[in-house]
Amino acid sequence: MSFFKNLFGKEEPSTTGTPVNFQEPGRSAQELTEQYAAWGLDKQHNLSEVIGDNPWNIDLDKGELSFGDNLSFPVQVLGTFSHSSETWLWAWANTGSNIPPQLLEQALQLKKHGEQYDIPMFKNQTFDAAVNDLHLIGMIASGIFNSSAYYAADYGQGILLVTLRSEIIDKADRSDAARITTVFPQIISFFEMNHLNAFKNYVERRGYTVSTRDNQVTAVKDGTTITATFDEVGRLTNLKA
Repeated sequence: MSFFKNLFGKEEPSTTGTPVNFQEPGRSAQELTEQYAAWGLDKQHNLSEVIGDNPWNIDLDKGELSFGDNLSFPVQVLGTFSHSSETWLWAWANTGSNIPPQLLEQALQLKKHGEQYDIPMFKNQTFDAAVNDLHLIGMIASGIFNSSAYYAADYGQGILLVTLRSEIIDKADRSDAARITTVFPQIISFFEMNHLNAFKNYVERRGYTVSTRDNQVTAVKDGTTITATFDEVGRLTNLKA
């Protein structure tokens, strides 16, 4: 999908000071999407600002993803997407690649969560997928583990998906109204979700105080007010700051 290609690449708590609501991860793909997708996409804007157009390179022995000569970040490996077969393969199931065990911790935790709550996307070794599924996994993972971002590294035959941590990326973070009102319409256009639930989760994670009256949600932070209105089934009808 063109937006992700343009924004995210040529195709262990974060240090950010932003208040985060560490609620229990959802028990379904739908709940996880509503909890973490918008926040995950928000983080990708930070990443894009930091890495610019620098080419990527990964050293799995060191567990580092680098961009150009001056940016290098520790990573966790989640899995790979094949362009030819259009399938996803979790890193913990990719025994032929000899991925160092210490880089599989997040992928294995997601597997455990998937087995506990019967979430096929997390518990199945491989499954038919689209590129959007890859990005959704990255967003959910970066939210659950409070990573700085995720990166979809396209190596021609497929895409390697990793999460990464960096104070540099965290320092690029912003939770102003312009960011909120840009990210949220984007995310609800990409994935199916209850817009009202997703918006409340998103702005709470960005440190806003939230109040709800009828179908209107008001988010307030540092003198800034964002108002979102929804229809009777929770779809966004108006968003303003």
